[in-house]
Amino acid sequence: MTRVLIADDQELVRNGFRLILETRPDLDVVAEAADGRAAVTLTRELEPDVVLMDIRMPDLDGIEATRLIVEAGSTARVLVLTTFDLDEYVYSAIRAGASGFLLKDVRPADLIDAIRLVAQGNALLGPTVTRRLLDRFAEPSPAGGDGLLSRLTEREREILQLLAEGLSNAEMAGRLFLSETTVKTHVSNVLRKLEVRDRVQAVIAAYDAGLVRPGA
Repeated sequence: MTRVLIADDQELVRNGFRLILETRPDLDVVAEAADGRAAVTLTRELEPDVVLMDIRMPDLDGIEATRLIVEAGSTARVLVLTTFDLDEYVYSAIRAGASGFLLKDVRPADLIDAIRLVAQGNALLGPTVTRRLLDRFAEPSPAGGDGLLSRLTEREREILQLLAEGLSNAEMAGRLFLSETTVKTHVSNVLRKLEVRDRVQAVIAAYDAGLVRPGA
């Protein structure tokens, strides 16, 4: 059972998402939050698997709420909600640790798929979106990202470069003539060694360290 917290300042939006999710037996809406501060508090208390996080909320916005949730060490995955495709705030939300984003007019079936995908530890960003995002916020990092990359084996660096291209595990397996299980193990090792939560954060680390470049 995937436990979901819905954070949005519009009650109509929260009710709409709840109605959609409650039609699926494997999804359980554990709570609703009308602002970012309540989202942080409820995430700490209830430990949901996924938080649907609106960006623009009173008191504490979704970006700061996401940052606080991630910094607290929560295992909850955050899906940020936005009204416009590639809203300016989305870049900050991904930097804050969100695992992806959805448009508020997402189709019900796509919403369900997105929650399930993120709950499994994946990131909800397609190759095109990932590239556009990284083109915007791939800046040199002063935090020593290259030092983290030095922990990777040559194969793991290769995996990371393919992640930056947006390839799935199956596509990487085909490209490298490996089994999907082996690729999955390599991906897990990359995330662990880079000390990141998911694929998006790993790719950002790669860009920060200069392993790959926007437009490459």
